[in-house]
Amino acid sequence: MIFLLDFFKILLETFRDVLPILSLIICFQLFVLRQPILHLRRVIVGGIYVVLGLAMFLVGLEKALFPVGKMMASQLSDPLFLSGEAVLSDFSWTAYGWIYLFAALIGFSTTIAEPSLLAVAIKASEVSGGVISQWGLRITVALGVAAGIALGAFRIVTGTPLSIYILAGYVIVILQTFAAPKKIIALAYDSGGVTTSTVTVPLVTALGLGLAEAVPGRNPALDGFGLIAFASLFPIITVMGYAQITHWLSRRAPK
Repeated sequence: MIFLLDFFKILLETFRDVLPILSLIICFQLFVLRQPILHLRRVIVGGIYVVLGLAMFLVGLEKALFPVGKMMASQLSDPLFLSGEAVLSDFSWTAYGWIYLFAALIGFSTTIAEPSLLAVAIKASEVSGGVISQWGLRITVALGVAAGIALGAFRIVTGTPLSIYILAGYVIVILQTFAAPKKIIALAYDSGGVTTSTVTVPLVTALGLGLAEAVPGRNPALDGFGLIAFASLFPIITVMGYAQITHWLSRRAPK
């Protein structure tokens, strides 16, 4: 009964959030374009499916993905797991190796499963005539997210300022933008954006908050967020880096 009440509440909130978008589209269609809505029945049924799907997705985040991410972070950073003692006497960033590994693997796996990245990879393969392979792009982006999330977990453990990593990362991106093949630059920037979507964001956010709560001396409000920035930044670096390496190898290859 409690679950149904929670679902109904989220369903109403989802409908409230979707309503402005729906109103905008209807107003433009009827009063600006002055055209009737084609296939009205399909549009209504599709809108109902969208609202129900979003509500179910949000319920799944709240009931499953967020708790799982926080649980894994707290268990992997538990002093009993790290040192076999109730209290971690010798605090060192090297003791959290399993956290870095788990963060990298969760970043890689969620990115591979990201629907938005798959859509971009399919279109990139189509317009390039197969020169850019779907799996090549997806794996390159996933490796970037894995490295970024692992580095972000290291930042939370050590408590170093987020600005240092972000500034250094974007300096690298700017330098690569001048050196990378021009055809890949826009795709690299888009690849960084599509990683922060439906699958990656919930788990990575829960991981960051859970880790900040579990590591001594960390504040979840200050240290728990920021992993999404790493997930957006590092794929840009890896995609342009991959393009630069392949371009360099092709130039060195015998003609």
